[in-house]
Amino acid sequence: MRIKYKDKKDTFLEKHLVSREPFGQFKAWFEEACGRKEILEPNAMCLATSSKEGYPSARFVLLKGYGKEGYKFFTNYGSRKAREMNENPKVAATFYWEVLNRSVRIEGHVEKLSKEESTRYFHTRPVPSQIAACASFQSTPIESRDILCEREKVLEADYLIPGKEVPKPDYWGGYIIRPRAVEFWQGQRDRLHDRIKFRKPKEGEVPDGKLLHQGDDGWVFERLSP
Repeated sequence: MRIKYKDKKDTFLEKHLVSREPFGQFKAWFEEACGRKEILEPNAMCLATSSKEGYPSARFVLLKGYGKEGYKFFTNYGSRKAREMNENPKVAATFYWEVLNRSVRIEGHVEKLSKEESTRYFHTRPVPSQIAACASFQSTPIESRDILCEREKVLEADYLIPGKEVPKPDYWGGYIIRPRAVEFWQGQRDRLHDRIKFRKPKEGEVPDGKLLHQGDDGWVFERLSP
């Protein structure tokens, strides 16, 4: 099963970088993905975590903010991902935009967002989504969907009232991924894919301008073999 990627003339070269640090480059690619109607959820990213014993797990979450400080998302603090991030804050995340033949890979560590920021975001969500967050004890076993529907019905009776605010549950909130490496991948028809990786330099590492290039804001970047 093979599909055609970009043509050889559509390569992703160092001269095509719009920024010499990863956040500006991500912004350019992300905004292009957002402008393509075929990409229904350009902010969907696969988040990979690992338990303290080293067992990995991955699932899709939605990016809800980004900038030079990192990449933000929200979840239930009792979920498997949250428990694993509490045990081991090192994570990876991947975006894949098939229509553009592009992917972005992020490696770093997570930190919890403040309660205030989590609360602000919680109340920007549609009320049914707020109620759903209150009704679900994510990743815990449940006897049937009927249990969830009953919890939802009780909460709707309490909070589907004009002017009444759904309180953010203490077990729900946000995280930020603070990256140490961000790789930009663009697929090519001949399978000689383009990979440019930004990373924090190792102690004593000096860019030579050939294999390793000096970026901005303390970043270096390099081209990787496909």
